Amino acid sequence: MDSVGVGLIGTGFMGKCHAIAYTAVATVFGLPRPRLELLCDVDEALAAEKAAAFGFARATADWRALVSDPAVDVVSITTPNALHPAVAIEAARNGKHVYCEKPLALTLTEAEAMAAAVREAGVKSLVGYNYTKNPAVAHARRLIEEGAIGRLVHFRGVFDEDYLADPELPHSWRMERAKAGSGTLGDLASHLINMAQFLCGPIEAVMAEVTTMHAERPLAEGPAGATGKVENDDTVSALLRFRDGFSGSLTSSRIAWGRKSRFAWELHGSAGMIAFDQERMNELQLYQARGPKAEQGFKTVLSGPAHPPYGLFVPAPGHSLGFNDMKTVEVAHLLRGLAGEETLYPDFEDALATERVMHAVLRSAEEARWVALD
Repeated sequence: MDSVGVGLIGTGFMGKCHAIAYTAVATVFGLPRPRLELLCDVDEALAAEKAAAFGFARATADWRALVSDPAVDVVSITTPNALHPAVAIEAARNGKHVYCEKPLALTLTEAEAMAAAVREAGVKSLVGYNYTKNPAVAHARRLIEEGAIGRLVHFRGVFDEDYLADPELPHSWRMERAKAGSGTLGDLASHLINMAQFLCGPIEAVMAEVTTMHAERPLAEGPAGATGKVENDDTVSALLRFRDGFSGSLTSSRIAWGRKSRFAWELHGSAGMIAFDQERMNELQLYQARGPKAEQGFKTVLSGPAHPPYGLFVPAPGHSLGFNDMKTVEVAHLLRGLAGEETLYPDFEDALATERVMHAVLRSAEEARWVALD
C-alpha cells in the first residue's frame, strides 16, 4: 500500500476530525502514513493557520486548486452541505478519490449526479457515517448474522441532541435550505437511517412527520430584535417498513434539552434483542430469551480487545474509545479500500440509498401519506 496524498477542504468540527484521523491512522493501524498535502478554507489566513496546526504541508483558499493538485490522491470534503456536489464532482473528474461527510447533497438529483460522477470517473468514494465503525456496532451486526436474537422483527431508533434547544441561539446557515437542505433529518436522522440499513437491510416505505418548533431565531448581526426564519426541521418522526417484512420507527430532535448525543437504537428479534446508546458508546445491551425465566435479563457487553479493532487503540477492556477513534477506524477503512483490500462502505451508491429514504421522509411529511421507495 503506497502512501496517499490528502487534500482536506473545511477546517471546522469535522475537518479537524478528519485531520486527527489521518494523523493517528498510521500509529494505530500500522498503515503507511498519509501525506497531508493541501488544506483549504475560504479564508486564506485561516487556511494557513489550520494547515500549520493540523500538519498539512500547504494551504489554499481555492478548492478548485486543491481538487486538481497532482500531489492529492483523495479529497476530504467537510464543507457545509451545499458545497458537497460541486467539490465531489470536480474532484472525481480530476481523478481524485472522494471522502465526503454526510449528507451527500441538498437534493436527490445532486446526490445522484455525485454518485454518477464517481462511477464514470472510476474513482472510489466513502461517506462519513462513522457510527457504523464502532467495534460495539460491528459486534451487534455479527450477533444478528449469527442468529443470536433470532429473526429480526422490529427496529426502533432515536437521535436527540440539544445544540439548538435554546430558542435564543442565533440564526445560522444550518437553518437555511439553500445551504443546509433539511435540518435534523440531514444532520442527525440520516445517521439513524444509515444505521437501520446497515443492521436491517433496505427500507421499502416510510410514513413521516417533520416540525419546526422555533420558527424564528435572532440574527447574530443586524439591528436589535431582528430575526431570521428557520426554514428546515427541528424534529423528525417516521414509521419504517423494511424489505425483509418487518417494521421500525425513528425519531430525532435537535431541540431536546439534556441530550448530548443520544444516538440510541434497539433491534428486537424473535429470540431476544440488542440495544445501544452512543452516550455509552462502549457498551452493548444483549437480551437472549433462553434458559430459566427467573435467570433471563439484559447482559452488558463492554467493548474490549475481543471486539476488533478496539485492541489496536488500547489493550485493556473498559478503557473506552471515543468519537474521534471511530473516525480513525473509518480512515483506516478508506486507506485499505483505496488499496483494494476492503470494499468501501458506505460509498456514494450506498449513501444514495440513504438519501432516497431521507427524501421519501420529506415527501411523506409534505403529502401526509406512506411513500414507497423505488
